[in-house]
Amino acid sequence: MYHPTTRVLAVLEMLQVHRRLSGPELAERLEVDLRTVRRYVTMLQDLGIPVEAERGRYGGYRLRGSYRLPPLMFTDDEALAVTLGLMAARRLGLAVDAAAVEGALAKVERVLPAPVRERVSSIQATLVTDFSARPEMPGTANLIALSAAAANAQRVRINHQSAQGATTERTIDPYGIVYLKGLWYLPAYCHLRQDLRVFRLDRIAGIATLDESFTPPVNFDRMGFVRQSLAEMPGLWRVEVVLQTTLDDARRRVPLHLATFEEVEGGVILRQNTEGLEEIARQLIWLGVPFIVRRPEELRDVLRQLASEISATANRAEAARISAS
Repeated sequence: MYHPTTRVLAVLEMLQVHRRLSGPELAERLEVDLRTVRRYVTMLQDLGIPVEAERGRYGGYRLRGSYRLPPLMFTDDEALAVTLGLMAARRLGLAVDAAAVEGALAKVERVLPAPVRERVSSIQATLVTDFSARPEMPGTANLIALSAAAANAQRVRINHQSAQGATTERTIDPYGIVYLKGLWYLPAYCHLRQDLRVFRLDRIAGIATLDESFTPPVNFDRMGFVRQSLAEMPGLWRVEVVLQTTLDDARRRVPLHLATFEEVEGGVILRQNTEGLEEIARQLIWLGVPFIVRRPEELRDVLRQLASEISATANRAEAARISAS
């Protein structure tokens, strides 16, 4: 049998999770009658917790918005999930302020029940990760300002530095923030270029939110746009290869931000810009599927040279084996 205080706290937890529940829904979840539900709600209100009752046929109970609630209550599994999430953010470099992550993690760990703390300690002691790419972190203020501008559809003026070091002032309509492969990106409409562009957040400075709004495109695929833009970045060589596999398999084998794909009869056309043909040749061999080079012709020469080197290495190993025996 539950203690009444436990049920009162359960009402608060349910309203925190669901925002709004009817009296019958609360009664069913707590296995009590409606009169008891009303008594529990009154007890919460007496404690200063803003539970509002909505009258009428479709009425119910909800917590008043923008009210600062007492400390959150987590189940053991929820506390473990929060802790693991903070650990993952720290290891992946997803947090723009490492001190904030460490502080939050320390606070949570201090109040964890002993069994949960032991589970977390076991994971910390045994989990090994390898994130070779060091993320380029934007400033916290920049991330907050650009996220707020995107959420409120407000135009922004920025100073953007190109990869070559040139700085330009841009007025943009920000569409959202994308984190991909250790970097933070901002897809936006650029009024200087009068087209959609992708900006790296670590190259943005001098942010000023303007008193101008814009209408964001409907159902804009932020991640898809960033991936396609990165795959189509100018390079010295434009490569086209037909992979003799399915579209789904090609997308599993090749990171989506490296190339674009077109399904055709007999396979999938992979298109990619690259600075060096040897790198793309090794990448194609590593894929492990048959392919046909469409362009450039020089890629075929690089593949032949690479095949010759691999064959020579195999022959040397075979000769060494025979000599040893």
